[in-house]
Amino acid sequence: MNTRKPVVLLAPLDWGLGHSIRCIPIINELLKRNCEVLVACNPKQKQVLSVEFPSIQFIHLTGYDISYGHNRLATLLRFIRQTPKILMAIKREQIWLKEFLKTNRVDAVISDNRYGLYSKLVPSVFITHQLGVRSGLGRMVDFAIQKKLYSFINKFSSCWVPDSADLTMNAAGKLSHPDQLPNTAVEYIGCLSRLEKCHEYSTQNDLLIILSGPEPQRTILENILLRELKTFYGAGVMVRGIIDSNPIGSFNKTTVINYASSNELNKLICKAGVVICRSGYTSVMDLLALGKKSILIPTPGQAEQEYLAKHLRQKNLAIVAKQEGLCLKTELESAIKSTINVVSDSRDKYKTAVSALVESLKNEKHN
Repeated sequence: MNTRKPVVLLAPLDWGLGHSIRCIPIINELLKRNCEVLVACNPKQKQVLSVEFPSIQFIHLTGYDISYGHNRLATLLRFIRQTPKILMAIKREQIWLKEFLKTNRVDAVISDNRYGLYSKLVPSVFITHQLGVRSGLGRMVDFAIQKKLYSFINKFSSCWVPDSADLTMNAAGKLSHPDQLPNTAVEYIGCLSRLEKCHEYSTQNDLLIILSGPEPQRTILENILLRELKTFYGAGVMVRGIIDSNPIGSFNKTTVINYASSNELNKLICKAGVVICRSGYTSVMDLLALGKKSILIPTPGQAEQEYLAKHLRQKNLAIVAKQEGLCLKTELESAIKSTINVVSDSRDKYKTAVSALVESLKNEKHN
């Protein structure tokens, strides 16, 4: 009897830490199903994931290393200038995977938004919620980018979309439900969240701030909120979303910490009255999973976050604020008075997708 564990290579995009974090439930499920998981990532991603999975193997893989500008226009211009860099990174990771598979046993590849990590030799799964492109540069540009990205996605065996298949009440709107899907098999696996539902909703902190995303925008928002917090006298916690940095002092009734593990963050969100964070999709999925009131602040120039924030506001799933001219007192008052809709969708759909993949790998071994 062949008892060899299936080996799955998983690689999340390094565009912020959200892609790495939303892979945590996928990794957990693979481990539960007796798979050996290899994670290809950069050192910052390894820092975060090794807290959750200290015993799995990490392999160094250079990321896309995208940088942002100091304002919306500068960020859009940087994205345009970095397009050749992104395409080179896709080509480079495709070459890397071919070489890696020559010398390492891998039964399947799961790529979270890394477009070059596909292979004809093994099943290759692509994870994305961004099938409908929002570049901020107009519909013609969006269509051209989508066509290019679909040319990569169609080389994968299948595409997992972390969102509900429900067209009326989903988390990502047209991002995950475009007018035209790629040719490869698309499966909606429900929102991914590493967090568990709150067992009690007693509010111990009025406010929780979760910072995330690439620099310099993470620091820009941090400085704005630190200024606003000087006149905030409620109980609050700020999670800076960084590991390799000196801590900064707490003040008034606000505790400032650099980083929180999944378990710690889970507890903090459950204890919070209102959560302030970016409208990054991983943060959005976590908040929807826990049914928390939130104030979302899109990263200026990141059209996907701007679209997500607008979509969630229209569905009455969140309060949205602009970074420029942010008034914490005003936004908090709006959030406290608000009545937020709850997304009722199964959180176990991804388990079905992972189970089907693992079973197919086991069947291949026996054939």
